[in-house]
Amino acid sequence: MNWYAIGAIYRFEMARTFRTLTQSIVSPVISTSLYFVVFGAAIGSRMGDIDGISYGAFIIPGLIMLSLLNESISNSAFGIYMPKWSGTIYELLSAPVSSMEVVMGYVGAAASKSVLLGLLILATARLFVPYSIAHPFWMLCFLLLTAVTFSLFGFIIGLWADNFQKLQVVPLMVVTPLTFLGGAFYSINMLPPLWQKIALFNPVVYLISGFRWSFYGVADVNVGISVIAILGFLALCLGAVWWIFRTGWKLKT
Repeated sequence: MNWYAIGAIYRFEMARTFRTLTQSIVSPVISTSLYFVVFGAAIGSRMGDIDGISYGAFIIPGLIMLSLLNESISNSAFGIYMPKWSGTIYELLSAPVSSMEVVMGYVGAAASKSVLLGLLILATARLFVPYSIAHPFWMLCFLLLTAVTFSLFGFIIGLWADNFQKLQVVPLMVVTPLTFLGGAFYSINMLPPLWQKIALFNPVVYLISGFRWSFYGVADVNVGISVIAILGFLALCLGAVWWIFRTGWKLKT
């Protein structure tokens, strides 16, 4: 394992984040803080509890997950797309660096940024609404596992994209709507029976439900199913990345 190469890619990507600190970290934290102000402090104070949890505290896991998914995908996709766009991807492919080491460098950096952002949002939430974390270990596990999985997904999008517009198609038109419809602001048990069944086909439901369980011990779906769902998606992403490097799809053309 070429740890020097992995570290070089990781440091380069992390340095890019700190060069664009306002865009990468400050902007998402401020945007999410506005949700806390509007939904947590203003609207939440006029709403009843959900499963014995105040509304402001209830939406914290959903808001963190919303930012985590979008930032994981965007960071990883942009990170690998830029070498493709500039042509330096060929130097990377010809270097004595394996595909696993390339993925570990780019995905590791994107996941690190996302976890850092998630923890900052969690700390910021304390300024607006009180909350508790029933299972801190599992909260960190869900946070890390989700960041790694969707950074891998973003890596695939970055390889697939032919232009900058395509980098935003999946996060804006697929992931964000699924997150809003996945129980970020409500429990799916509040929906009519038919829509509860339909919501179970939304994979983001399992992510938010499991993450919320780690905070308050309540979940819309079984926690074991949530873990299996995210591990299954992780396995699919790993398989897709392996196939891309094996065939050279979107890499050598």
